Amino acid sequence: MWIWIAIAAGTPVGLGLLWMLFVLVALRSGYRPAVAAVRRFNRRVTNPRVLRTAGEPGASAALIRHTGRKSGKPYRTPIGIIEAGDDFLVSLPYGTSPDWLANLRAAGTAEVVHEGDTYRVTEPELVPAASVARFQSKSERVLLRVFGVDEVLRLRRSLIAS
Repeated sequence: MWIWIAIAAGTPVGLGLLWMLFVLVALRSGYRPAVAAVRRFNRRVTNPRVLRTAGEPGASAALIRHTGRKSGKPYRTPIGIIEAGDDFLVSLPYGTSPDWLANLRAAGTAEVVHEGDTYRVTEPELVPAASVARFQSKSERVLLRVFGVDEVLRLRRSLIAS
């Protein structure tokens, strides 16, 4: 009987560890089909859950509101943000090809909701991760290195009066 309990408990743990290893290898290698699979999973499973609290005080993610460059449709995407003086820094674990980044770069502007405040962000610029390391915690720098992220997005921000 104990073997069945161990199998029942160990299978989800093993599958979770296998998924985390797949994500690490996919993002680290940059292999497009694997990165696309991770992006699809996050878009369908993770993002809807994170969007429930994104941008609120104490939330794990900020919210970027952007407009589709082809459709003109408004979108909301959760992102990780670090405050750096008058700028925001956004790490790019999927590289520089996510749709939200292409939309932002095409429009040149978007809105970010962070800690309950709404900001207009402009001048999206890719910068080397090493050049902004002083604004990141040690754990953030380690994660960027582990996932092979060598560029971050810098956004100029200005508070929108609510």
